[in-house]
Amino acid sequence: MPGRDCPAATLIPVPAQAYAGKECVCQLRKGICDQECVRGMLETPFYIACLRLKDRRCLVVGGGDIGLEKVEGLLACDADVTLVAPDAHPALTALAAEGSIRWEQRDYQPGDLEGCLIAIAATDDTDVNIHVFDDAERRAMLVNVVDVPPLCNFILPAIVRTGPLAVAISTAGASPALAKRMKREIAELFGEPYADLAVLLNDARGWAKATLPTYQDRKEFFESIVNGEPDPIALLRAGDVDAVRGLIETARHAHAAVAG
Repeated sequence: MPGRDCPAATLIPVPAQAYAGKECVCQLRKGICDQECVRGMLETPFYIACLRLKDRRCLVVGGGDIGLEKVEGLLACDADVTLVAPDAHPALTALAAEGSIRWEQRDYQPGDLEGCLIAIAATDDTDVNIHVFDDAERRAMLVNVVDVPPLCNFILPAIVRTGPLAVAISTAGASPALAKRMKREIAELFGEPYADLAVLLNDARGWAKATLPTYQDRKEFFESIVNGEPDPIALLRAGDVDAVRGLIETARHAHAAVAG
């Protein structure tokens, strides 16, 4: 996916291409780039986590199409978003005008990182992106330079969201195109019935915590519903929500008797 503030044909080059024959700019600092950092991404084990960003300050540097994509992703998680860019996509200017984001209409400065949890660099200027990465690394912050995996200490997976469900797909930065294909296929496979079941099961969590004394008891209760017969997903696909509520009620009686 191209990172840009300018036309779609302008790509952010990976360090090995952008600095061929020049000093290495990734965290390996090898002297002359030999692409080892790019190859190493496929061997890097990533710690997968879901961040709670509500009201947390996050910075996006770059006001193009990709900057818009990143801003929208952060807003979807109720983050407090600051955009830094001399110019911005019309949709970003509209978000700033309505007060959904703060827009600092200027070039990036290191002080922009103060108080931020996450920084995302999405400009078409490789040097600016490197400065954002280096400044954030010195602050031990989470930082992502779009389309340059070696200049990231976290990567953004493709996300399938349906109601409360979120499925993340990562190729360790090797192929965003493959991640997008997987996203489409997973969205078709795990759709609204799974989200509906998650909501129904969440409604039963309070009862389970109040009634079933141990973690193992609660685990068995929920697994008896999710993996039981008839299949709750099949029932929801058929539109029979009441039948699933009946399964949950039957499981409550069975496990309450055991707990009692």
